[in-house]
Amino acid sequence: MDELSLGTQLATFGVLLLLSAFFSMAETAMMASNRIRLRHLAKGGHHGARLAVALLDKTDQLLGVILLGNTLINSLAAMIAANIALTLFGEEKWALEAGALFVTFCLLVFSEITPKVAGATYPDWLSLRISYVLTPLLRVAYPVVWLVNLFVRPLSRLLRLQPRPGQDAAHLSAEELRAVVLESGRLIPGQHRSILLNLFELEHVAVTDIMTPRGEIEAIDLAGPIDGIMAQLATSYHTRVVVVENDPGNVIGVLHLRHLLAEALSGKIDREALRERLVEPYFIPAATPIYTQLQYFRENRQRLGLVVDEYGELQGLLTLEDIIEELVGKFTTRQIDRGLRLAWDEMDATLVDGAVSLRELNRQLGLELPLDGPRTLNGLIVEYLQDIPEAGVGLRIAGVPMEIVQTQDRKIKMVRIHRPILLGGPADA
Repeated sequence: MDELSLGTQLATFGVLLLLSAFFSMAETAMMASNRIRLRHLAKGGHHGARLAVALLDKTDQLLGVILLGNTLINSLAAMIAANIALTLFGEEKWALEAGALFVTFCLLVFSEITPKVAGATYPDWLSLRISYVLTPLLRVAYPVVWLVNLFVRPLSRLLRLQPRPGQDAAHLSAEELRAVVLESGRLIPGQHRSILLNLFELEHVAVTDIMTPRGEIEAIDLAGPIDGIMAQLATSYHTRVVVVENDPGNVIGVLHLRHLLAEALSGKIDREALRERLVEPYFIPAATPIYTQLQYFRENRQRLGLVVDEYGELQGLLTLEDIIEELVGKFTTRQIDRGLRLAWDEMDATLVDGAVSLRELNRQLGLELPLDGPRTLNGLIVEYLQDIPEAGVGLRIAGVPMEIVQTQDRKIKMVRIHRPILLGGPADA
């Protein structure tokens, strides 16, 4: 090496720094690359992605060839730097020490930190291109890498770090996938992102969370006056109507109004005709998750079910449309859904119906009202106070101040909710 000119030695030192930078950048880029995206591109026929996936499936060999090249190049760079120092300053101790510090500085700045930052910033773009270099390099250096791994693998087994095929593949939990969707930004349209987030919540939502409560079910009492039944049928918003007899809890069937078309045209609708057109009601346990119920609807070819508790008491009504609305958002014109777009006014308050669901309140107003008990605001307040309050009563639940505005028929009709104060505030009522 003494025969080389100073210029050649400096040029060689610069080339070695670049090669060392390449291996450092390759290590960071390959380890930080999005393996899900690489596998997707590989299935689409991208050659660089296929090479990158093949390398990442053999992590020990990939790291072996990268670190082998990096270590050899750094050693050669240190030797050339020492020779340059001897050429310039002779065999002086301070010159060798200065040369060592200079090599450390150059390797740290130009061959480690800067290329690693670049690899971490553009891992996907770099990994697709670096794989074209690393793949043939691994084939050439495979004997050396294999020999080194003869010592590495026993040590890895001893430390329980032995890599397995596919172990380094990305496995995301449901919460991690949800975080990916939330952080997708403009990559996923807002409406699509909302639907995906609703899908993640299906397993935590029961039918009682989205059903129409018993008191709001539009039902026909077959024991009532026939004129009243006819008027109710003529003005019904629904194609399927629950039919009871004498008692609202005594459901005897479900009536499909389309099946009455022939009788309506002939003018021969009576109680017997209605009773003949009834179909057997379909009952749903109250604790059924809505994703499970969606499957049951499909398997049993049903579109409507009656939710009952463990004692068989009617709790509410659930339709296939209710589940679809839970996924894609409200799109019906039911009376209960009108005016459900909640927002804070200029006084940081909003007026809501007591029958509104707590999940809808939390979703639209950004609150954190408890969901492990009652499903509606009325139920939450009654459970909290253990009494049906009068108008004008104020209280605070989960840090949310609220005031009872109107009560009717043993229910809380209207409630004024105030935006919660994050810092401090009076104690719960």
